[in-house]
Amino acid sequence: CILKWEKHMNERDKEYEKRLRERERRRQQRRKEVLKQRILLGTVGGLLAVILVTAAVSGAKKDSKAAKEQQKKAEAVQKAEEKAKKAEEAKKAQDAVFTISAAGDCTLGTDENFDYETGFTGKYDAVQDPSYFFKEVKSIFEADDLTIVNMEGTLTEEETRADKLYAFKASPEYAKILTEGDVETVNLANNHTYDYGEKSYTDTIAALDAEGIISFGNDRTAIIEIQGIKVGLLGTYELRDHMGCEQEMKDNIANLKEQGAQLIIATFHWGEERENIPNETQVALAHSAIDNGADLVLGHHPHVLQGIEEYKGKNIVYSLGNFCFGGNSGPADMDTMIFQQTFTFVDGELQEDNVKNIIPCKISSAYTEGYNNYQPLPVEGEVKEAIFTRIQEYSQAVGTELDVTGMGMKEDTSSKDE
Repeated sequence: CILKWEKHMNERDKEYEKRLRERERRRQQRRKEVLKQRILLGTVGGLLAVILVTAAVSGAKKDSKAAKEQQKKAEAVQKAEEKAKKAEEAKKAQDAVFTISAAGDCTLGTDENFDYETGFTGKYDAVQDPSYFFKEVKSIFEADDLTIVNMEGTLTEEETRADKLYAFKASPEYAKILTEGDVETVNLANNHTYDYGEKSYTDTIAALDAEGIISFGNDRTAIIEIQGIKVGLLGTYELRDHMGCEQEMKDNIANLKEQGAQLIIATFHWGEERENIPNETQVALAHSAIDNGADLVLGHHPHVLQGIEEYKGKNIVYSLGNFCFGGNSGPADMDTMIFQQTFTFVDGELQEDNVKNIIPCKISSAYTEGYNNYQPLPVEGEVKEAIFTRIQEYSQAVGTELDVTGMGMKEDTSSKDE
């Protein structure tokens, strides 16, 4: 019995221990499951957090992108408005009326072999005032929108003179004569450009630049903007190559067109001295210039007046004569003129109204005394009428009946200062 009881007790203890082990196993299993759930919940929470953060960032990016797109749209609208405004301003600018004045040969200096006392340099030193020379015509040049002259000579300190009959030079400070006279542009394509060598030419350009005067000629063209209109300028020297210079002239006109010039003025240094009728080369080159796009042709070199031809609705002034001319202290012919043309643009298109004005002048305000004091003077009365008559006769010789009715007075045009 005792053995049976011990056996029973052993079996019960074993059963009990087995239950304890099973209970412990289950408890450990529950702990593992709880831990696993916690880990899972943490992972899910982390993922949710990541998702939420990502969503927030994505939303912010979308908001930022939307804001940028809105900003771009606003900028595009602003640019469109600015472009429209500029276009409107440009359109307004394309409606323009302006006057251009042109005068002939200006030699601001002298030849070293000329008499000092009666020469240009002597007069400059005597008056000590650069405004003296254009004093009588300044009001005319002030009232226009652009003044063009032929600058015949050099402004340099060079001493090596070219081997020629006449060579003109003056100090670079003489450029102030032009600014004091309200002259803005000068042609340098002529037979006195290099009177003291290559450097005298570059010195002249530098002296003019220093005074704000625009120079052009030969391979150098210029564009000036007047009331929103681009005006192109070119100068051609004919005396050396004659018709051989035509291609350079054509190329210069084409170049100005490419640069956007809406009005082109072609100047020529051509013809024969003291001849009042242009030669065949002058006529051929003038017609070619207009055929290729020039709107006005201006000529000089003969030192006397020649006629004005109207060709295809454009004006050709074959010779403007001398003007402020230091090349002769007492020329036999002192008649000259200021030629003016008023151009009108409507919506950027040049109108074919051909409004011109001629102001008869003498090259010297002392002309009645028979000498040149280098001070051009507008004239009145019989003297003015006599000059008009000469210009009309010379114009008839080139096939144009020139009506000078109402000419000779300074017109009320827009000022350069406006």
